[in-house]
Amino acid sequence: MRIGQSSDIHRLVAGRKLILGGVEIESDLGLLGHSDADALCHAVGEAVLGALALGDLGHWFPDTDPKWEGVSSLIILKECGRMMKEKGYVIGNVDSLVMIEKPKMAPHIEAMRRNIAEALGCDLSRISVKATRGEGLGYVGRREGVLAQAVVLLEECHGAE
Repeated sequence: MRIGQSSDIHRLVAGRKLILGGVEIESDLGLLGHSDADALCHAVGEAVLGALALGDLGHWFPDTDPKWEGVSSLIILKECGRMMKEKGYVIGNVDSLVMIEKPKMAPHIEAMRRNIAEALGCDLSRISVKATRGEGLGYVGRREGVLAQAVVLLEECHGAE
């Protein structure tokens, strides 16, 4: 088994879509970034890469490469899943957390879980997505940014090296 963990932070700005876990959420502010800036998918993908000792998202999906500009982060996550399978691993489980003041994430959690499970090719029961507010404190509480965190457990496939 291998464990990876990651955090991802994106600034909230006007004029951008708010996309988390591959779900577009109605909001007056969205996430700023080179791709669609989906901090949740980024944290999960980078945790997978970390468990595999393959470095970070910036190495594989640099913001200097126009190929990744505006791309859905579910595509990035799917690519991390491909690398995971190529190395002989499957998802044991993912535990993730989104820190955002508003809007409320509860109505979107199940869709986020489904998107992440599909991108990583695993059963929905292996994906946990939670959310919490900043309670008015710090950059999360002031609605300046979003923080996503993820811990991933990978299990070796039967017959893998």
